[in-house]
Amino acid sequence: MSISNDVAPRTVDLRGPDVDWVAVCPLAELEPSWGEAALIDDTQVAVFLLPDGVVRAVSNEDPVAGSFVMSRGIVGSRGDRATIASPLNKQVYDLETGRCLSADGPGLAVFPVQTVSGLVEIGMARA
Repeated sequence: MSISNDVAPRTVDLRGPDVDWVAVCPLAELEPSWGEAALIDDTQVAVFLLPDGVVRAVSNEDPVAGSFVMSRGIVGSRGDRATIASPLNKQVYDLETGRCLSADGPGLAVFPVQTVSGLVEIGMARA
């Protein structure tokens, strides 16, 4: 499946050979509950280290406003789901699925993450 920032949340199939892993930063440089933006080719990705040590990555583009600001959003939770709230319009998104939880609306693209030798890597679909 290809990655897109359109209205439907997208993920990359980790089992297939069509994923390129791109190192974006050392894990030690991420702060819990604080987002960082990474530019991978022409794709802006928001990377979050959650309080439980899990790293998540979503599109940095706010799907409603079209601005690249999600890395500056507010990390929180809904029940047991880690979330990010848009800093502009306050829509809340599930960080694992990209689904908009606050209203019917477009979701965020979600990217797979792995940590290898202390480096955070984001999975990008091959072109």
